[in-house]
Amino acid sequence: MEWELIIKNGTIVTHEEKYEANLYIKDGKISVISTEDLGEGKRVIDAKGKYVLPGLIDTHVHSRDGGATHKEDFYHSTLSAAAGGITTVFEMPNTNPPVNNEENFNQQLENLSSKANVNFGMWAICLGKENLKDLSRLNELGIIGYKYFWGYALNLDNYQLVYNYHPELKNILPPLDDGEVYEIFEEVGKTNKMLAIHAENSALIKTLTNRYKNDSNNYEDLLKARPSLAEELTVQTGIRMAKETGARLHILHISSGKTVDYIRKAQEEGLPITGETCPHYLYLDASMYDELGNMLKVFPPIKYKEDQELLWEGLQNGTITSVCSDHAPHTAEDKQLDLWEAPAGMCGVQHLVPLMLDAVSTGKISLNQLVSMLSYKPALEHGIASRKGVIRVGSDADITIVDLSKETVIRTKDLLSKSKVTAFDGFRVKGLPVYTIVNGHVVMEDGQVIETLKGQFIEA
Repeated sequence: MEWELIIKNGTIVTHEEKYEANLYIKDGKISVISTEDLGEGKRVIDAKGKYVLPGLIDTHVHSRDGGATHKEDFYHSTLSAAAGGITTVFEMPNTNPPVNNEENFNQQLENLSSKANVNFGMWAICLGKENLKDLSRLNELGIIGYKYFWGYALNLDNYQLVYNYHPELKNILPPLDDGEVYEIFEEVGKTNKMLAIHAENSALIKTLTNRYKNDSNNYEDLLKARPSLAEELTVQTGIRMAKETGARLHILHISSGKTVDYIRKAQEEGLPITGETCPHYLYLDASMYDELGNMLKVFPPIKYKEDQELLWEGLQNGTITSVCSDHAPHTAEDKQLDLWEAPAGMCGVQHLVPLMLDAVSTGKISLNQLVSMLSYKPALEHGIASRKGVIRVGSDADITIVDLSKETVIRTKDLLSKSKVTAFDGFRVKGLPVYTIVNGHVVMEDGQVIETLKGQFIEA
């Protein structure tokens, strides 16, 4: 038999074990795992000295498509993903139009499918009474989960976030009150899919922003306006609502060390609470603003070294179950505005894996833990673990091969996103993805994307 692809001599790494074996791939699936020589392949990869991982997943990507495609689009974000060792992305729903009902879901599915260089799942957005009745149908259509931007107003013209809401603004969906949020929890709870929240308390932020906003570019003032308390209050409320409704709650982009403790205690109670963080919270801190300027600005904001240490601890002990990029490009010109006006966000999908492999190289996490937080747990939590996040016979042939001996320096100019915006320019990493394999197709080799448009929609 001639196989479509053979990966031989590598060390296979799962969330639990490491072992040496060959993978034999046919029809986009892993057909055989064996130490024996079982024939020829149309393509053979010799992975000697390298590690063969189940395809890595970025669960939190904003590709701006449709909408602000001058900043990014799905073709370029998934091109970046492929270059960075990611085989699947979960696309966020605050697009124009948003993924808020069946019609817009179908429109976005057609749009993204035509541009997908890696596989993709689609989040649905929760807008309170605006689309409460649509959530059940979105579940049937196969969305990966539900996203609620807690504490944010939305512009009803384009469904973009409104950071500085005030009541006199026109055609704006105000931040929802707790009763409206509770109804979201109830409705999502019926689906058994994840409700993921951007956790910031808008009322507190409004009050403190009025107090601390000024003409200076003082990052400490920004942190006073958006303190850890803003995240923690929302997380505590969300945990209580999850307990009452039975909804599965996921805390997005955790930035506060204290949040880790709240999640851990909820997990000890047996509540279905999970959380994620991002490399910018793990590697950067407030003291770097003078060096990095507005490249450091994300929401929730990057905080202090002590928060960083507690986030690493939460990853190491399993309280935080996944790491994602929160890929959110803006133009370089926008990021050069003053601190208070510059948009929050940066590119991330291309260097998520290298940064976390560097953490393996420095001993912060093990390679098994990396597989757990970037592949197995995301697939398990989103109900796709029969196909993704595993290396087993019958699973999809999504594979990331990594070389822990390779080193590079992250450079803004090397980003494949439309916008070249990152706080990690000049950051040296050890450990790199060297092959990205999507549905049995080798789409990246040694950092170069060699085949495009091989991604497919993942129905959950």
